[in-house]
Amino acid sequence: MVLDAQPDMTVVGEAGDGLAGVEGVAATRPDVVLMDIRMPRLDGVEATRRIQETEDPPKVLVLTTFDLDEYAFAALKAGAAGFLLKDAGPAELLAAIKAVHAGDAAMAPSTTRRMLERFVPQLPDGELEMAQAAERRAAAARLAPLTDREREVLEAVGRGLTNSEIAAELYLAEATVKTHIGRVLHKLDLRDRVQMVITAYETGLVGRPDQG
Repeated sequence: MVLDAQPDMTVVGEAGDGLAGVEGVAATRPDVVLMDIRMPRLDGVEATRRIQETEDPPKVLVLTTFDLDEYAFAALKAGAAGFLLKDAGPAELLAAIKAVHAGDAAMAPSTTRRMLERFVPQLPDGELEMAQAAERRAAAARLAPLTDREREVLEAVGRGLTNSEIAAELYLAEATVKTHIGRVLHKLDLRDRVQMVITAYETGLVGRPDQG
């Protein structure tokens, strides 16, 4: 009712489980999907992954209680554009849908960062040194296309800074920060700011919880 009441939004389909959701997306080709996590037949993580594997996929906005955010993090890894708390009010819901439709993240970067800090997996001590060396090599290759300034911007996004905060920290105009973010997204083939945060963690630009 909330969505259909908006002049610029139309609900084109609903589904009672994940598999029906995937099939419904294929049939209706929506712009945005509001995805639950725990569903019969197919959970929201796998449903998101399957949807993102289709041609020109819609943006997926995941619903979460924040107490089971290993699932929300997995959904982000699977291609979701962001997540929304289930107790969000109508105004927040509408704003989040519009944000992901416009190509932005649907949550504050700092919220994403807190979730990542909790759920980035840790390796056993005996495997840590070898894994870290491999990670450093992989990270160097992955970040090779970036300039030093673009790496600084990526690292700042990973720490949860807003564009204005990045501009102040790096002594740049906010428009310049937006330009650098666009270049990082293009060079690393990332979809949005959420994926920038995840990449900053995965490549070690931002330390994991045990690394400070």
